[in-house]
Amino acid sequence: MRKLLLLSIIILFSASISKAQSVYLPYSYQLDQKFNSSIYSINSSVHTALKPYLIDSTLRPTYNAIMNRGIDTTHKKWILRKIFNEHLFDVKTKEYTFYADYLPDLQVGRDLTGKLTTNLNTRGFQVGGTVGSKFFFYSSGYENSAKFPQYLNDYIGKIGFVPGQAYDRSYNGITAGTKDWSYVTAILSYTPIKQLNITLGEDKTFIGDGYRSLLLSDFAANYPLLRLTANVGRVQYMLQWAYMEDINAPKFDSFGSNRRKWGVFHYLDWNVTNRLSLGFFNALIAQEADANGKFHGFDANYINPLFLASSLGPGGQPDNVMSGFTGKYKIFDKTAIYGQLLLDRFKASDFFSGNKSDNTNGVQLGIRGADLFKVGGLNYLLEYNTVKPYTYASSNQLTSYTDYSEPLGDPLGANFREFIGIMNYTYRRFDFMGQINYAKYGLDPAGLNYGKDVNQIFNPTTNTSASVGQGIATKLYYAEGTVSYLINPKYNLRFEAGAMFRDEKNDLGSKKTTLLTFGLRSTFRSLYHDF
Repeated sequence: MRKLLLLSIIILFSASISKAQSVYLPYSYQLDQKFNSSIYSINSSVHTALKPYLIDSTLRPTYNAIMNRGIDTTHKKWILRKIFNEHLFDVKTKEYTFYADYLPDLQVGRDLTGKLTTNLNTRGFQVGGTVGSKFFFYSSGYENSAKFPQYLNDYIGKIGFVPGQAYDRSYNGITAGTKDWSYVTAILSYTPIKQLNITLGEDKTFIGDGYRSLLLSDFAANYPLLRLTANVGRVQYMLQWAYMEDINAPKFDSFGSNRRKWGVFHYLDWNVTNRLSLGFFNALIAQEADANGKFHGFDANYINPLFLASSLGPGGQPDNVMSGFTGKYKIFDKTAIYGQLLLDRFKASDFFSGNKSDNTNGVQLGIRGADLFKVGGLNYLLEYNTVKPYTYASSNQLTSYTDYSEPLGDPLGANFREFIGIMNYTYRRFDFMGQINYAKYGLDPAGLNYGKDVNQIFNPTTNTSASVGQGIATKLYYAEGTVSYLINPKYNLRFEAGAMFRDEKNDLGSKKTTLLTFGLRSTFRSLYHDF
């Protein structure tokens, strides 16, 4: 893998220069929704489902407006310009550009229900730039320590991983209850011709128009990837190879190294018209080696760029294969309905039977848009997701649809129904966000598998029931609101106050969190805690 990365870097740096420029924009929902008025316009033909975006001439005006929001041109002194308007380092020449920023993310909070003080102390950086007009690079890194509410401590304690980020490397030398972790994002993006982009690095990919994705989301941690994206007419095609790990699968060597697996992903998106888009997805997860250290046999399907090739899978190998569909229709200007259909262990003959474990599937339906009630900057989303029990799971724990034991789909895993509503409003330097979630799912009694935990081994002979909500019937209520004041738009430096309420209830009891927070924050990174 290291040799492949090195060779690719050499190829990218030796590429020739041309005039069309595309800037790679790391994905987060809070940044993505600010493009709603542009990408969901009935006059736009932008492919909206595959993220991160490449900021080309089509999206450039909106991107520039976001990056210059609230800029005060009266600041002439260097220190004031760096605090309020500019990157810490910003170089622009005809041959290359470069920027760099220090990224503080400091927050203190109080859980009124659990009577706990929480905090977040992050020291980060980001660097990025272009070489010529075809090559873009970006990297960010974060050193973190935090005290979390109890429900997040329980999650981290179960899998040893901070949600979507990195290992919890807490040790005896730090304050009791404090989690400690670090991670990086690093990508090289090369656009040799207008129709093709090649991206290499450590990052995530998101497929869909919703807040969640049942097909491939950004909830799990970063992973090494090589992604090819082609745009021909109204069709966009993505082929991605990824190298992932499982921190809880049984180890096969004396060093205790994590077991590893390969992921191959295809996605085809067709803009039938400016209003209607249809997409098809398929994925294959293959273990690098079995429990005895025997490496997985090579199969041409893993490198074959032809769509659907990997859906066949190598014969005799315990791979995990799934497929899915996406759809989007702009019912009004700046308003779109969207959906996803996930098929796992699919049999057409009994797809609607509803009671067979070998016919697992997921469904997403939603609506999102911009300028609600003709109020500029008022963006919204309403979404419903459901996934049947045992979806994503595999007969081999290592080939479950996960990375570092976290779902590559919805954070709730499987065996759930979920409703989400989000509203964002931006006015000058102020930003307001409100979110409400409601979910019903079935937890596992001790020693039993009812299909919610996608890391559990799927056994078709014993896992014979697939009714959504089976197990310990549980309800989740979640509400969050934030108010922020923007200091510097280049890296989203802001003062932010927030409130969050979470209540997980079942016959065994209720686990409540009532959290108030305040901090000096930065970056657009996605830090999920709404599960």
